[in-house]
Amino acid sequence: MREEKRNSPKRKSSENLKSPFLIKGRRLKRSFFVRSGEDKIYGERAVKVGKDLLGKFIVRKRGSKTLIGEITEVEVYVGPKDRAAHSFGGRITPRNSVMYMRGGTAYVYFIYGMHWQMNVIVGGKDEPWGVLLRALQTPGVGKIAVGPGKLAKYLRLNKSFNGIDLVSSKKLWLEDRRVRIKKKSVVSARRVGIDYAGTYWKNKHWRFYIKNSEHVSLKHQSVS
Repeated sequence: MREEKRNSPKRKSSENLKSPFLIKGRRLKRSFFVRSGEDKIYGERAVKVGKDLLGKFIVRKRGSKTLIGEITEVEVYVGPKDRAAHSFGGRITPRNSVMYMRGGTAYVYFIYGMHWQMNVIVGGKDEPWGVLLRALQTPGVGKIAVGPGKLAKYLRLNKSFNGIDLVSSKKLWLEDRRVRIKKKSVVSARRVGIDYAGTYWKNKHWRFYIKNSEHVSLKHQSVS
């Protein structure tokens, strides 16, 4: 009894509780990705979705196997004003056209000639907003899905997943498994690798991660 009390979890998460990886979750609906209302601050609704994705689970069905991970780190991109977003300036290219699809769509692209990355589109009409999935906690030991490239590799993602509807797909979707992340456990930090976007945009604290998670690609960066 004393042992159980001493090891009690600080947060209800898969880091302390194995059951979320074993139970059947509730698939996220379209309304989760496309929030109604007006923004008081630019990109406010996209930022809200990004934070709410922490503690949600991504499920990848691959033949008879199922790959699962708890989302522990994300980055939010809110073009067309955001100079770090692929949709900056409202431009539409063969690569970023998926960003203009309805919220709940997967935006998967190849980067640096090395690996795939996955964004979740979260905007409504004329809102090409995306949330980059940066890290997952996976069942078992290790950090095999920490970092956007490793995350995509773990889920076995490739070009064929670009444009998939995460609300209806039978191969890839997101679930709520009743893990709740408290506001005080969400860390806001600068996004990674976007110095080209200029001082204002590179210093936006639009990267979010779970404070006491070991499954985070980079801890807090101070604003310079």
